[in-house]
Amino acid sequence: MSVAEPRRIVLFRHAKADWPQVTDHERPLAERGRLDAATAGSRLADTGIPFDLALCSTAVRTRETWKLAVHELAHRPKTVYEERLYEASPGELIAVLNETPDDARNVILVGHNPSVQGLAEILPGAGAGSAEAREWLNQRGFAAAGFAVLSFTGSWKALEPGVATLDDYWAPSE
Repeated sequence: MSVAEPRRIVLFRHAKADWPQVTDHERPLAERGRLDAATAGSRLADTGIPFDLALCSTAVRTRETWKLAVHELAHRPKTVYEERLYEASPGELIAVLNETPDDARNVILVGHNPSVQGLAEILPGAGAGSAEAREWLNQRGFAAAGFAVLSFTGSWKALEPGVATLDDYWAPSE
């Protein structure tokens, strides 16, 4: 694939987690989270984006979210469980995405807030993309089981703040 072809990044926040007496990394999904993760998977399928790669945090709640969501997709992409996505800053997420092979056109990143919202805010250029999606994120934040679709042109190594367009945002009804 040419680096001149548009690439898409879907930032997918894990679904609602439970609060049992376990470490934060080991927190599972709540019942509502399991339902929302499957619904998000159906909505991801509706986008028609053929994912080449999924990058997923190693936390239990992100792995469970991805397992329920990917089941709804027509094609299961290669999945890499990446420890660096847990408790990452937006800059650290960009560093992980910069390592993506250029033959991957569409990548989904399953992670946590506040980093996924921060990344959704800094990757788009000023005013680039959907005003409705920007407004939602500014007013309500990045909801559990929500996802943002961004696009950019160029190599993954060139991904940096300001080069993308925020194309869409979806969240389960509150």
